[in-house]
Amino acid sequence: MREAEHRLCFSQTVQVARFMESSKENLFNQLYRIILKIKGMNNVNEQRATIETPIFGSEKMRNSAPTETIPMHPTSPEIAYQMVKDETFPQTQPRLNLATFVTTYMDDYATKLMNEAIDINYIDETEYPRVAVMAARCINIMANLWHSPEQAKWKAGALAIGSSEACMLGGVAAWLRWRAKRKAQGKPYDKPNFVISTGFQVVWEKFAQLWQIEMRTVPLTLEKTTLDPQLALSMCDENTICVVPIEGVTWTGLNDDVEALDRALEDYNARTGYDIPIHVDAASGGYILPFLDPDKKWDFRLKWVLSISTSGHKFGLVYPGLGWVVWKDKKYLPDEMSFSVNYLGANITQVGLNFSRPAAQILGQYYQFIRLGFEGYKEIQSNSMDIARYAHEQIGKMAPFENYSDDVVNPLFIWYMKPEYDRTAKWTLYDLQAALQQNGWMVPAYTLPNNLQNYVVMRIVFRQGMSRDMTDMLLTDMQNAITEFEKLEYPTQTRVAQNKQQRVVGKVFTHTHVKAGR
Repeated sequence: MREAEHRLCFSQTVQVARFMESSKENLFNQLYRIILKIKGMNNVNEQRATIETPIFGSEKMRNSAPTETIPMHPTSPEIAYQMVKDETFPQTQPRLNLATFVTTYMDDYATKLMNEAIDINYIDETEYPRVAVMAARCINIMANLWHSPEQAKWKAGALAIGSSEACMLGGVAAWLRWRAKRKAQGKPYDKPNFVISTGFQVVWEKFAQLWQIEMRTVPLTLEKTTLDPQLALSMCDENTICVVPIEGVTWTGLNDDVEALDRALEDYNARTGYDIPIHVDAASGGYILPFLDPDKKWDFRLKWVLSISTSGHKFGLVYPGLGWVVWKDKKYLPDEMSFSVNYLGANITQVGLNFSRPAAQILGQYYQFIRLGFEGYKEIQSNSMDIARYAHEQIGKMAPFENYSDDVVNPLFIWYMKPEYDRTAKWTLYDLQAALQQNGWMVPAYTLPNNLQNYVVMRIVFRQGMSRDMTDMLLTDMQNAITEFEKLEYPTQTRVAQNKQQRVVGKVFTHTHVKAGR
């Protein structure tokens, strides 16, 4: 035993000698290792707690995460990662989130490519010129998918952080064109308006408020489930900057009839002498119609369609955030929207509300165009549509429910409780939403917009990553929940509230607008 201790002391003496001879920058590290070795021989369990379990054996994990002030001292990257990661645990898995339109699946190569570009700022065009070229190529590809007549090498368009910014850019362009014309004619230009259905997404409410432009809304009804062209034109006047049809209405999944609106506008403009244009909000439909219904005229083939906005991070199949807006010709993009800045030694010309923005999504979009091609996009969108139609059929067969529309024109749809079932039911769709949430599914329940606000509906968005097998699991969970609800002896709280005409708010985000959930 004494011999072993002697060897240990001699060994430690040699290590200390070597430690003293080493360079200064290694002093601390060598001393630390010696101390750990000595402590470890005395207390193996303590060594394991210090070295093998640095995260959950640490003092940091015994304290709450910061909520108001920045911590005084640094935290090791392993512990910081775990703390932030743990914050996300009480959430659903993104692919089970059937409320969102946003892409939740990309293949490994796309993800790798985007991760490798996470530190690139798109606006640094002089430092990253190829990113700007890829963005312009994406605009060209989409412009041609939408049958742009523009002959220029580079089509008129702009990158956006999402379809919301893209919508605003299209709206601002229409407003500036209208204002310039009114100024030239010596007419007032202080009361602009635009016309859209009550199925609008919240961005249009923001646009109206931020730019002080009156939003005139065409009501939807069970008989008129999409924008009525004649009713829309009845709201137009000399101050109307544009009419906005929607391809893929957020509330319902339906498409406004842009071709019928274009015909009606042709007659209206000829009679009045106005030149009211169309901006198409194709946040969803912009990536569905070219592949699944290429003969349908909704795009630049129509005379009065001057701009189209879409979302690259929805059915464009790219992680958020990415949007695009394209104009029929550069002459429809007002010069005032192009801002030139002397930035990092170069003149940068940009169209957008934001300046710095990530480049990774551009690479992701260009990758998808190359990787999938036309046929690949068509196959993915067809699969999503087929599964949506299957679910639409199955939910329509469930005793409590009625589908809002007989057709599924985009990979999403809504349904509501049959009035006769609703009168005696002890539960509501908000209860079904909560029951599905317990199994991880995010399926929103909400009320329809004004004029249909008494209808509570549910909606499912079918994206890449939602398989037929997963859909069967969802339908089974729905049927099991209904079976349990029908055993209830007393009404649920949401049923009591609805019977009293009290406001009920769903717990899942709907991507509609501020009046949702009433």
